[in-house]
Amino acid sequence: MFDFDKKIYKYSAEALEAVKGEFEAIDRITEFNQQKMLEAFIDNNVSESMFSGTTGYGYSDRGRETIDRVFAQAVGAEDSLVRHNFTCGTHTLAVALFGVLRPGDTMLCVTGTPYDTIHPVIGLNGKDGSGSLADFGIKYKQVELKADGSLDFEAIENAVDESIAMVYIQRSRGYSLRPSLSVDEIGRIAEIAKRKSKAVVMVDNCYGEWVEEKEPTQAGADLIAGSLIKNPGGGIARTGGYIAGRHDLIEKCACRLITPGIGREVGATLGMNRELFLGVYSAPHVVGEALKSMAFAAALFKRLGFDSTPASGEKRHDIIQAIKLHNEKNLIAFCRGIQKCSPVDAFAAPEPWDMPGYDSKVIMAAGAFTLGSSIELSADAPLREPFAVWMQGGLNFHSAKLAIMSAADEVLKVQ
Repeated sequence: MFDFDKKIYKYSAEALEAVKGEFEAIDRITEFNQQKMLEAFIDNNVSESMFSGTTGYGYSDRGRETIDRVFAQAVGAEDSLVRHNFTCGTHTLAVALFGVLRPGDTMLCVTGTPYDTIHPVIGLNGKDGSGSLADFGIKYKQVELKADGSLDFEAIENAVDESIAMVYIQRSRGYSLRPSLSVDEIGRIAEIAKRKSKAVVMVDNCYGEWVEEKEPTQAGADLIAGSLIKNPGGGIARTGGYIAGRHDLIEKCACRLITPGIGREVGATLGMNRELFLGVYSAPHVVGEALKSMAFAAALFKRLGFDSTPASGEKRHDIIQAIKLHNEKNLIAFCRGIQKCSPVDAFAAPEPWDMPGYDSKVIMAAGAFTLGSSIELSADAPLREPFAVWMQGGLNFHSAKLAIMSAADEVLKVQ
């Protein structure tokens, strides 16, 4: 059905053989997390009646209240806020930041410069008046990563003191080649923060949910947040986000999302409950499929002579795979290969364009059922050194495998 170069089929078979051990490890984690999720559903008496939606104020919405308990239990947190009206991951993170921080507080990011979309929220873009944290008198500091992209624990020790109100951690690599953080590393940061201050430890957990057997809330983090069109929505949730952690902090975040004095007591679910429950329930398995897809990609492109991070066989802490493709021609071919083997918009040919907020052209491939869904297979890259493509997702391994083979085939054609 798919007419790839014979070399692609040969390298694919070799890659599958090479990743057998990785797949077994991924399956063990997936089974553990799926059991943990099932237990949370059973313990909280999830019933079909909770899938009905409410309108207007949404008072006493049993489904809304129960999914908060289910999610909190699944991530080992005291409480959570799971809502369809979080519009994206950045919005969710912003609600958490504004919910917890107060004028005069200092936020310390210990993972270098955070991802681009959070810059205006913090006020790093130098534009005042838009309602950023800086506009409200909240100060910002950061600890740089080491030259190899790893955490500088000595510098973190020196930076954390009683003046710090929040220690902020970005778990995933974002648009960089630095390693993503393990839960154990996050736990080590949390230990430093709690020993030296009363700071809230907050983690941008995007792309990391269900990749390990523990979540950051089980390693000392006070608050985690992410998007439901990434890992925790299982490819089923069409929108939304979550915040999980300490109960008192979740209450503050709810007041920020809705309004003080009302908080989480209102919010019509409008028939969205069913897909939120089903998405969260499916998430551990879908994340396992995405991890297998990325492990296969690293192994296949290694055989084509391209370096990846994480490297083939390396332990993973998020669902992102970066592949260094050497030049612009290969980048474009890769993304077109992913797109032409996607279930949606396979007929489209991605073109580089001047994307707002970036200093170079960007190319994106995403044939997704939900616009912008990062748990579905997608790939994107700025056309600049080191000419790396960032790929993530894969609702099921067998389809993602074909798309990755298609990308490899297109790259081979332009050699």
